[in-house]
Amino acid sequence: MRLQLAGLFFLILLVSSCSAIRRRAPQPVKVQGIAMEPALKDGDRILVDKNTDKLKRGDIVVFYFPLDRYKSYIKRVVALPGETVEIRDGKVLINGTNLDEPYVAPENNRVMSNREVIKVPENSFYVLGDNRDNSSDSRTWGMLQRRFIYGRFVSKYYSAS
Repeated sequence: MRLQLAGLFFLILLVSSCSAIRRRAPQPVKVQGIAMEPALKDGDRILVDKNTDKLKRGDIVVFYFPLDRYKSYIKRVVALPGETVEIRDGKVLINGTNLDEPYVAPENNRVMSNREVIKVPENSFYVLGDNRDNSSDSRTWGMLQRRFIYGRFVSKYYSAS
């Protein structure tokens, strides 16, 4: 009986350890679409870290699309909780200061849109695609709540181009 309990305890420990490892292991994701060009292209394969506790500006995140949770999107965090964001002539301003965005190619930002100043609520982020002319993002559907984010881009392991 004691041996069976020890075996059962070992099995429970093994299963819980595997679950913990699986939750921490990087997750592979296939990029679909052109919203993150030129950084990530359609068909690229990337690894994402599932630990999204400490997101910062510039991080690329994957998340369940808030308006259809069966779809996943990938975008870049440009504004953090508590900050103000404004878009003026295609330029992003965070707390009134122009955001340096070397990852946005001028040929992908020709529309030069404008958006009023808004404050990012707690536990939310303002996210944009790098290909601004071809991206459905916070400009269209609003803030991204933290609870929808399931990964942060770590590296690309296969390039489609």
